[in-house]
Amino acid sequence: MSGLSSGSGAHRIKRAFDLALSLPGLAVAAPVIAAMGLLIRLTSKGPAIYSQMRVGRGGRPFRCYKLRTMRADTPSVPTHEAQKTAITGVGRFLRRTKLDELPQLWNVAKGDMSLVGPRPCLTTQDELIAHRERLGVFSSRPGITGLAQLRGIDMSRPALCAQTDAEYLANWTLAGDVAIIIRTAIPAFGRSRL
Repeated sequence: MSGLSSGSGAHRIKRAFDLALSLPGLAVAAPVIAAMGLLIRLTSKGPAIYSQMRVGRGGRPFRCYKLRTMRADTPSVPTHEAQKTAITGVGRFLRRTKLDELPQLWNVAKGDMSLVGPRPCLTTQDELIAHRERLGVFSSRPGITGLAQLRGIDMSRPALCAQTDAEYLANWTLAGDVAIIIRTAIPAFGRSRL
């Protein structure tokens, strides 16, 4: 079966895969999240877990969780628009290692997100939202990682980002999701273009 537009069967398979990995993943990640959370609290003011409203499946907003990587007083803007000086020392490490995304395993377990899919955008990113609506990208759950992210395409290029998201959905396979997860977790594999 290829492509998430091929019917609900593909969505059910993808959801079962998400649950099979996210639930044990949460158990394994919990001590890491706790340790990183303590480090965040010890080195900067504000909560360890940061939440932000994002656009999910069907265009519905949901609360997305991350380990906080920026100063607590940083405005809620897309990452590419934030000042580099807003990122904390611990935050740079968390972003480089992608550990800041670990709390999103909870979003996956709840059904707000998938392990792999289009990265969830802010509710204020009107241009990207319009492109994604036109291309049917909101037919699927957003992901912790995805094809656009792996290719180094961020939301500062909304048209290309949405096109890559649509390409991922049209060509979806379970094996493809496994490959994206491996290439996200192991940067050396990520250099080979999907």
